[in-house]
Amino acid sequence: MTIRRNAADRGRANFGWLDSKHSFSFGHYYDPEHMGVSTLRVINDDRVQPGAGFDTHGHQNMEILSYVLSGTIEHKDSMGHIERIPAGDFQIMSAGTGVSHSEYNASQTEPLHFLQIWLLPNQMHIKPAYSQKSFADKVGITAVVHPTREGAMRANTDARVYRMHGQNKTQLSAEGQQFYVHVVKGNITIGNETLVEGDGLTVNQTELVIAAGSDSEALIFDLP
Repeated sequence: MTIRRNAADRGRANFGWLDSKHSFSFGHYYDPEHMGVSTLRVINDDRVQPGAGFDTHGHQNMEILSYVLSGTIEHKDSMGHIERIPAGDFQIMSAGTGVSHSEYNASQTEPLHFLQIWLLPNQMHIKPAYSQKSFADKVGITAVVHPTREGAMRANTDARVYRMHGQNKTQLSAEGQQFYVHVVKGNITIGNETLVEGDGLTVNQTELVIAAGSDSEALIFDLP
């Protein structure tokens, strides 16, 4: 069984400096039909105006994954990290016992576009941690967050996160119970469903056959 989430039906918050589209309930947007899928709780498609951003704020017991699509994030946190996260990079923070951070558009002239993703942790109250890595040159399916795959980032979650990029058709076997697929750009086909940018699909089975267009990209969440 599949459950489709159309891009046009997502929640939206527009504050001028930030235009955000929410695949699942977040902030002032609440929809009891869209509270997340398993341990995947947030996918926000954020566009931030030049020089603007999120002031220092705190999190606890959440795995926070950011994927920069265009522009650069200027990141500072209470663990002492002062980083720049350019397009093509993923960043993950294990908030654990508590971390505060700020995220700004590093440019004064160009907008920032990134995905903000929240995953439930598998252990509570751990020591906060930070990781950042680029997967921009990878083609096909690449493990971005995985406990054992070589080259993947480690995180405090039972979810596995993959990036699919480029034209191909492949099959992926779940380590969990289901998949959620979010289209970053282009178009992909899963069964009888053709998805475009911003669309999502819950696939309640443990085998996923997915085909992508030549310049398409998607994130695949293997969920418990």
